[in-house]
Amino acid sequence: MSHYAVINPATGETLREYPTITADGLEAAVATADAARSDWSRTAGVAARTALVQKVAELHTDRRDELAAIIVREMGKTLDQALGEVDFAAAIYQYYADNGAAFLADEPIELSDGEGSAFIRRGGLGVLLGIMPWNFPYYQVARFAGPNVVGGNTILLKHAPQCPESAAAIAEIFAEAAQAVGAPAGVYVNIYATNEQVATLIADPRVQGISVTGSERAGAAVAELAGKHLKKVVLELGGSDPFILLSTDDLDAAVQDAVNARLDNNGQSCNAAKRFIVIDDLYEQFAEKFTAVFTAAQPADPFADDTLLGPLSSAAATERLEEQLGRAVAQGATVLASGTATGNFFPPAVLADVTPEMDAYREEFFGPVAALYRVSSEDEAVRVANDTPFGLGSYVYTTDQDQALRVADAIDAGMVWVNLVLGDAAELPFGGVKRSGSGREMGRFAMEEFTNNKLIRLG
Repeated sequence: MSHYAVINPATGETLREYPTITADGLEAAVATADAARSDWSRTAGVAARTALVQKVAELHTDRRDELAAIIVREMGKTLDQALGEVDFAAAIYQYYADNGAAFLADEPIELSDGEGSAFIRRGGLGVLLGIMPWNFPYYQVARFAGPNVVGGNTILLKHAPQCPESAAAIAEIFAEAAQAVGAPAGVYVNIYATNEQVATLIADPRVQGISVTGSERAGAAVAELAGKHLKKVVLELGGSDPFILLSTDDLDAAVQDAVNARLDNNGQSCNAAKRFIVIDDLYEQFAEKFTAVFTAAQPADPFADDTLLGPLSSAAATERLEEQLGRAVAQGATVLASGTATGNFFPPAVLADVTPEMDAYREEFFGPVAALYRVSSEDEAVRVANDTPFGLGSYVYTTDQDQALRVADAIDAGMVWVNLVLGDAAELPFGGVKRSGSGREMGRFAMEEFTNNKLIRLG
């Protein structure tokens, strides 16, 4: 079997294999991106770069049905969410088309001695390597490529081995957009590379930065190599986000939000709510209602209009989640609900009484498994929320605005959502702390990660 293949997780059928890039092909890819770099970052103005990204946004919208069907086949995302992902990717490209010029504008500096003038001029670093995951095949690429292409960088994109068809579709869109606006072909180059070839790229002096979205293991391996070769790296890794419920005027609505936050992308989202931390006087009602609503969403055909939960992304993902759940039960966790997986169709499971001595207390469950925690106070809720190696997102539900901001300040996470879930937007920065990674994507901050903020002082 090829390293890159589309294996439909709903059926287990291998639909198509794609050849891994050869050594000569890899060299040609890097050379093409490097050759485009100088013109793209220096000669082509920001208007040309935003025009390219504008066309990329339009082509995503034009092909939304085709693009969505691809990722349903590749990783089992429900059709409704697949369409939403394509739309979000288009919105991200459009955001940088609309705002890129303002983000890159020269920034004057007031000089203390009053002699002459000075300003910051922003430009690209050069060739960037993006290592992308399978769970959001278009969105992850958009939030990396959009700001960095507008910023004057060129892109080598290594997608996940199970997403070669969507990778090819994105590359085709960029190629068509480049032709339409007169941009060089090497601005965006797709590569079906192995991990060993990625290591070669990181060492290549033509590659100036690396962005990774994936597991802790992948992030640590890339960061080690990047550090060895003095390359800038952005890491968006795992998460075990807390959902803290302290008070509510509408428990049913809070429960539905909690379920939505856990079921997003079949439970395979880094910033999905995974640990539900509930104040004592609401815990029993929440546990009963949450378990009922959560388990009502049984896995089904991801192409069906009314499906809320599709299959897990692969057999390996299913095996991993089964092993984690079995180990949690063996170590003493209480099972409030569970079922038996059929192929990669994994029914929702709810755990309670998870203690710090159990592996489940600090592991990330990448699938429809939720853990409930009872707490007696705001301070205990914050302590439990922070007692994790991760620090990506978090959710706080309370009717007390002062409490909301107090808890938000106390949580060790890159993002806090108050009385709201699934509120991501192109203008909002995305990223975490601790073992969830470093750096930010999306919003204005994404434009700063791989930018040369060059000081120019005039005498």
